[in-house]
Amino acid sequence: MTESLPKSVLEAADITAITQLVVRERESRDLGRWEQMRGCFWPEALIRVSWFRGNPDGFVEGSKDMAKRGIPAKHRLGPILVFLAGDRAVASLAGIIDLPVKIKGVEGTLSSHTRFLYRAERRNSRWGLMSFDAIYVRDELVPSIPGQVISIDPAELKEFRPTYRLLLYYLKTQGGYAVDQTLAGEDKPETVEALNRELFGWAGMKVPA
Repeated sequence: MTESLPKSVLEAADITAITQLVVRERESRDLGRWEQMRGCFWPEALIRVSWFRGNPDGFVEGSKDMAKRGIPAKHRLGPILVFLAGDRAVASLAGIIDLPVKIKGVEGTLSSHTRFLYRAERRNSRWGLMSFDAIYVRDELVPSIPGQVISIDPAELKEFRPTYRLLLYYLKTQGGYAVDQTLAGEDKPETVEALNRELFGWAGMKVPA
């Protein structure tokens, strides 16, 4: 029956399915719906973010552990742009990761501004995620109570990349995580270009100009 539908209608259905898949994955992460989160990925998918590199099982278990340790990250998502190429696609969106933190006795919110990139693949008529990557833009730290000050010596941040230094600082020094400073970030345009070439090349597309 679908063969009789216009191509534009079929593509719109695919774009909707991928968009919902991306939203479902991030909402599942925020709400602790771990099995639903796991089900958004194909088993061999690759996740590369500041605190984790590996497969979906490890990512879900690591997210569960992070929540148990009192680091319940929440995500603010922008509109999702989907690039289709048959049974493969790349989805791109702006996002902000909000972390409730306590640094040197002062409570606050650490916000990491990013661009999220997903690869998606259709198998047996179902779309699943093949990867999740972040391009880091900048981060900021705001006290929860107006008038309080969170003071960090600039020397403590020197070792970290400027596009996500506060996030790396918190995860490493306060959370005890091994952090990845080789990820794509706007401070190093060549890393952004390489990631885009990798993802769009996998889908058989040129990087959008």
